[in-house]
Amino acid sequence: MFSILIAGRLPQVNFQQVSETQFVIPVSDVDHVNHLVVFMTGQIPFPENYGGGVYFSWPSTEGPSWIYLGKITNTKPSAIFRINKLKDNESKTGSGLASALFSAFQHQTAIPTDGLLGISVEPLTQLEQQVQPSDVTPSTVASNVEFVSKMLNNFVNYVTSFVQTVPGTSEQIVPLSIVQTWYTNFQRRITENPNFWKQTN
Repeated sequence: MFSILIAGRLPQVNFQQVSETQFVIPVSDVDHVNHLVVFMTGQIPFPENYGGGVYFSWPSTEGPSWIYLGKITNTKPSAIFRINKLKDNESKTGSGLASALFSAFQHQTAIPTDGLLGISVEPLTQLEQQVQPSDVTPSTVASNVEFVSKMLNNFVNYVTSFVQTVPGTSEQIVPLSIVQTWYTNFQRRITENPNFWKQTN
């Protein structure tokens, strides 16, 4: 249902469902992450009038201290967040509500150097009341959004053409090798021409 993308890494989809409406994924080597993209995979939409609150926690031996980053919705299925400036403000922006929301997550099993990203399915009216830290949204929003949108469209269009149905079920899968091939091709194209994506539809 969800995936994250960090520059120089493959898309990650290994979210752990910690409750009926809450999902958590580790972010490795987080001190070297400036921006991350969170997006819906398109397989399952949110229920009507619901969206996903996106939260982040820096590594901690005392358990997660969640910071609200923003939201994704059926009408805005992807978002890019800048997290590298959040660490200094963590003690001021940690959300008690978020801690309660993700209380089912067993942080003791997490790697101490990993950050954590959580998505909580919540009513849109509740998400609209959340306060997003001012340092989260990149300054070049329009350009980044256009790039991410075109990159995700390219990714989804490519991998969905290789969808396979699991025998005996209605479940559909995409082989990991297809994702790796897309990643290799995309990296090659952007190395050859960093602006090639501006020429795509």
